[in-house]
Amino acid sequence: MQRIEKDIEVQAPLMTVYDQWTQFESFPEFMEGVKSVRQLDDRHIFWQAEILGREVEWTAEIIEQVPDECIAWRCTSGHPNMGAVYFEPLALDRTKVTLVLEYEPQGATEKIADALGALAMRVEGDLRRFRKFIEKRGTATGAWRGEIHRGSVN
Repeated sequence: MQRIEKDIEVQAPLMTVYDQWTQFESFPEFMEGVKSVRQLDDRHIFWQAEILGREVEWTAEIIEQVPDECIAWRCTSGHPNMGAVYFEPLALDRTKVTLVLEYEPQGATEKIADALGALAMRVEGDLRRFRKFIEKRGTATGAWRGEIHRGSVN
């Protein structure tokens, strides 16, 4: 598996930033190539995206979620990936978001694009668009403050 780790500082309180990230169905508004995200239940999310002109789908399972700290997932079907996003308060109105993504490029085209850093650039762009999205709104579109540990919802 390949690994990308990127971070960004967001001019918004930790709780606001975290709460917005829990609103998975809003991801197409700031994630390039993501066509739709549907939350199936508290732990499962169905994704539809376009990667290098190809339509792909996958289901992800949230395996760890701690409010204002982290959300970790793994793919359970479809395009192989896993990762985590971490939230760190830098000040009352500033938050660091760190995204770690592990994935398996599929086919020659994805492997070439990966070697050229295309996905890393896309992740950077997604984080910049997320920052712009939440800084412009000033509030989250919703929130889910539950916890998930080892795949069990608490």
